[in-house]
Amino acid sequence: MRSAVPLDPKWGIKKNSEGKNIFWFGYKGHFAVGAKSQYILQSLFSSGNLNDGKAAIPLLKGLQERLFELKIAFSTLDAGYDAPAIYEQLYRMKTGAVIAYNKRNEPNIEGFDHHFAPTCVREHSYRYDSYDARYETLKYTRPKECKGCPLAQDTLCQKVYKVKITTDLRRYTSPARGSKAWKTLYKQRSSVERVIAYLKEFFQLNNIRYRTGKRAKVQFDLTHLIYNAAKLACDRIAKSLSSKQTSQAA
Repeated sequence: MRSAVPLDPKWGIKKNSEGKNIFWFGYKGHFAVGAKSQYILQSLFSSGNLNDGKAAIPLLKGLQERLFELKIAFSTLDAGYDAPAIYEQLYRMKTGAVIAYNKRNEPNIEGFDHHFAPTCVREHSYRYDSYDARYETLKYTRPKECKGCPLAQDTLCQKVYKVKITTDLRRYTSPARGSKAWKTLYKQRSSVERVIAYLKEFFQLNNIRYRTGKRAKVQFDLTHLIYNAAKLACDRIAKSLSSKQTSQAA
């Protein structure tokens, strides 16, 4: 898959934080970054017009094959990676998918809210309770509005609602979409944006001047290696200083 990735400079387009389109001519870098460590775990160099979603599968398979000892609990990605194939790959890796949902003008499903949580007769959303990893099942409990609802004891109102994530990997994730746990995990996605900002500002990744993709890829790969080496050196120095301060205090 990596060998089929185009490397020639092309026109690229994406939306910025204000929702406006940004155009550039050249290349694009794709990264898989550790949210806590901020090390670059995998990278992919491509033409500027390659869709981000198409680069995700090679990155994920690279993690699975080359860093198989690394246990990845969750993968957080933005709405540009909201594709069934990516959810399937993460499921095979036994990794939780925390990906922003891209509605794509899809109609609302009757009996469910916009986070795909079930709703009661009066259209109040059930609350996410827990995830059973053994049966791959999400558990929802009654909405808080049920306390004063006259239909609380009616047979139309379920106390507990369970759904298997394999029903639709894209809609049903662990933790459930819209839950506090899901939002907390999704915020960690900013780590990759931080790393990319470092690469552009301090490692000249935003200043590639080669006209051929093969030569530009060499600079890209060297930048990846140098960043990880510098990060490792900084971490070791910080650990050494911390241990010295601890010994002096003792």
